[in-house]
Amino acid sequence: MLGELLLTAGVLVLLFVSWQMWIGDIIIGAQNNEKGAALSEQWAQAPAPEPPPVVETEPDGTVVYEPPVRPHPADAEIFANMLIPRFGADYNVHIAGGTSRARTLDRIGIGLYTQSKMPGEVGNLALAGHRTTWGKPFNRIDKLRLNDAIVVETLDGWYTYRFRTLEYVRPTEVDVLADVPQQPGVQTGERYITLTACSPLYSLAERIVAYGVFESFQPRAEGPPASLAPVEPASPSL
Repeated sequence: MLGELLLTAGVLVLLFVSWQMWIGDIIIGAQNNEKGAALSEQWAQAPAPEPPPVVETEPDGTVVYEPPVRPHPADAEIFANMLIPRFGADYNVHIAGGTSRARTLDRIGIGLYTQSKMPGEVGNLALAGHRTTWGKPFNRIDKLRLNDAIVVETLDGWYTYRFRTLEYVRPTEVDVLADVPQQPGVQTGERYITLTACSPLYSLAERIVAYGVFESFQPRAEGPPASLAPVEPASPSL
């Protein structure tokens, strides 16, 4: 009798773990995308902010804007959404201040490191997210391809970065968060983005790091940028 009870308890534990890791992730991920889409729609319905200053007009007529830089958010304050076409047309996840699990990563989605620069600011926009559990917003980070768009949306508009490369580092290697990743103290005047998550899956042994470079800012008054065009979605990492 006791053996049967222990066996039943073990099965229930396995079922709960399976729910948390797979079914729960699907549900939470979908909920997070819905919340992101709702905020995008709210911004779309609001009066568009005045476009920022024009830096130049390229020969093909493309207008280059000086990207606006918003103040650094408070801990757990939602200030932006992340959209990555490679992760699917419905991928739209909140970005909030801080990287604590309890307040930001587990409850909201993607977290902004305290020392990070803001979208469009010279330096490094450094973000963290889960690869497993709690909606796993960075689950497919290893599926990014060269030049894939990584788009950050705020009330002002859309900041497009382009993926460049992946790297695996130890958790103690915080130089990836420097203004110029892996080169602390160096200043280039460029704008970077760094996405970090745990690696391998279901482990805290290492960090997988995705780097990108800034391409352009599109004001809200001009509508969504071409960088959000659909691409072949990547399969989830299991």
